This record gives sequence, structure tokens and C-alpha cells, in this order.
Amino acid sequence: MIFLRLYLLAGLIAHKAVWEILKRRKAPAGERPAPKPQPLSVKLVKAVKVAILLGIVAQTMLPEILPISAEPFGLRVVGVVLYTAGLLIAVIARFQLDNNWSDIETAQVLSHQQVVSNGIYGYVRHPIYVGDILLLLGLELSLNSWLVVGVALMTPVILLQATREEKKLVETLPGYDVYCQQTKRFIPFVV
Repeated sequence: MIFLRLYLLAGLIAHKAVWEILKRRKAPAGERPAPKPQPLSVKLVKAVKVAILLGIVAQTMLPEILPISAEPFGLRVVGVVLYTAGLLIAVIARFQLDNNWSDIETAQVLSHQQVVSNGIYGYVRHPIYVGDILLLLGLELSLNSWLVVGVALMTPVILLQATREEKKLVETLPGYDVYCQQTKRFIPFVV
């Protein structure tokens, strides 16, 4: 069980490290404006993200919270598979998106932004969201935790955010409407 928890923790750290490193990469000229005061809503979303991350990290180090099963081997196997797939999908997609990415709380279309339609983005339009949902579902199943229900309840909110972002991209990013016609939103060849 200790190796499982270390694996989950290492994956979370790797995920966060990739995001922070890629976020700090040099943006194209003129794309990094001087820092402005952030609206309260942006600060609130950032605080919630940090609190969730800290809670998940703590959960990987604590004894089982709200265990689903007394014999969780099968749950753990399914969880590790989902977690690993989600981690890989999210990280690969983040690399493929490169500088065409912005934080969820500041969702914006960047002046240099282009439609990314290669790699994972050739199959689904929101692989980072899909990957993160799979990662969280897998984490909770791996930890044999009923908190998996919380992730399931949070999923529609995340998918709604993706739909909102899509609307903004269709309105402002040339070619995004055509891209939407050629790819599925969340599940390749299905939805």
C-alpha cells in the first residue's frame, strides 16, 4: 500500500511540476503583460484549486478515508489504470498544447493562439479535462475512497467549463469552428 501511495503522490507532483514549468516558459513577445490586480473571483478559484490539491496530497498520505470496500484489490487495480491513463493523457495534451494554454480561472484566447489539432487533439478537443477527471477518479478508487462520488459530482461542472471555453474559442479563434466539426469533445469517436 505504501508503494501505491508513493506512486499516486509522485504522479500528482509530476503533474503539478509540468504545469508550473510550462506555465513559466517564455511566452511570445508581448504576451506577458505586467501583472495586474486579480479580481476576487480569480483569487477564489485559485484558492479552491490550491485547497483541493493540498487535500488530495494529504489524502494520499493518510489512512483510508471513507473506505468503499473491505477488500479493495479490484478497485485499486481499476483506479491505478484510470489514474495512469488520466495522468498520461493530461500531461501529453499539455505538452501538445504548448503556448496555446491558459489557466482555467483566466480562460482567455491569447493573441498568438492557434488551433491545435495534432496528437491527442486530433481525437478530442479537451483531453486535459478528460485526463484530469480520469486521474481524480482513479486516485479515489485507488485509495478505496467514497470521495470518488465527489469527483463524479464535480465532473459536470468541469465539462460545462469546457463547453464555455469552446464557445469563446469558436467566436474568437479562426478555424476553431471547423476543428469542432472534425473532432469529438471528450471521448474519441463518441462524444
